[in-house]
Amino acid sequence: MSTFSLAFVLALIVAAANILGGAIVTSHKWAHTTLRYFIALGSGFMLGTVFLEMLPASQSLLDSAPLWILVGYLLVHTFEHTFASHLHFGEEIHHDQMANSTAGISALIGLLVHTFFDGVAIGAGFQVAPETGILVFLAVLIHKIPDGFTASSIAVSSGLSNTKAFGVAVLMGFLTIGGVLAVFLIGNSLAYALPVATGATLYIAASDLVPEVNREPGIKLAFVVFAGVGLFLVAELLVR
Repeated sequence: MSTFSLAFVLALIVAAANILGGAIVTSHKWAHTTLRYFIALGSGFMLGTVFLEMLPASQSLLDSAPLWILVGYLLVHTFEHTFASHLHFGEEIHHDQMANSTAGISALIGLLVHTFFDGVAIGAGFQVAPETGILVFLAVLIHKIPDGFTASSIAVSSGLSNTKAFGVAVLMGFLTIGGVLAVFLIGNSLAYALPVATGATLYIAASDLVPEVNREPGIKLAFVVFAGVGLFLVAELLVR
């Protein structure tokens, strides 16, 4: 299987996880507390991927990599929390805020940009090496169910029907695939795509997911974050 084919197949799996997250909102079959563990585990795994895999690879590709990492970080921040200041991961609790359709749409736009860069990160990782691509894929996959859950929850809180809310999760899945395709279709993009994706992934892990862990009382989820880092180290050992 070619590098592109493998990246595309894994992008389909990630998209399916987004759709599953949307299905949770419309079916209510999973306990919401279960998603907290996905968020905590995913944040630890992503932090390990960023600092031990993506950042060193970015620096080896481009001397100005730190600048482009910052660009990626600020880009996701701009779309997620400048336009939608109350966006957080999990079931949407700001029903009074999201009842305003503009606030709901702004939050969804932020999440759509976020999920596009998830795909960019996977594609850029595979252009570095298959092992890097697989590790980035795993980091993205773990938090994709909460992504879809969050998007559909915001859609429902904004007054959309369950069907339309589920459609938002499907759209997120397509955008992740689009992010992978964009990296492979734009020639000579790797030197910039990987650092920008690194910054975006760092933002998602440190500014989106970790604060959700910190919202929970007690230390249980904090240890799950450490477990996520440990899981990355085990995965890296197995993949390599």
